[in-house]
Amino acid sequence: MIPEPFLIKLFKNANLPVPVAEYKFHPDRKWRFDYAWPELKVALEIEGGIWVRGRHNRGIGMINDMVKYNSAAILGWRILRYTPQNISRSVDDVAQLLQENK
Repeated sequence: MIPEPFLIKLFKNANLPVPVAEYKFHPDRKWRFDYAWPELKVALEIEGGIWVRGRHNRGIGMINDMVKYNSAAILGWRILRYTPQNISRSVDDVAQLLQENK
């Protein structure tokens, strides 16, 4: 996961609300989003290890992520997914979603 101070600075510099880290979104499962704006049901997930066959790139990891993300969608969440390398690009996407959900 990206260091929290970096993301806080990234969103503060863009005049966006600071997300909640490690937000538990599901009533029954222990699933968490890396970062979330719960009041708007917008989440930010950072998918690490994609170039080194990390957990998210292996069969069971991908299947588990699909179950998690589909369950979140059923609950009304909108999820943005980024790699650590392209997280800086998330600011515009997050800003757009936060504006749409106000």
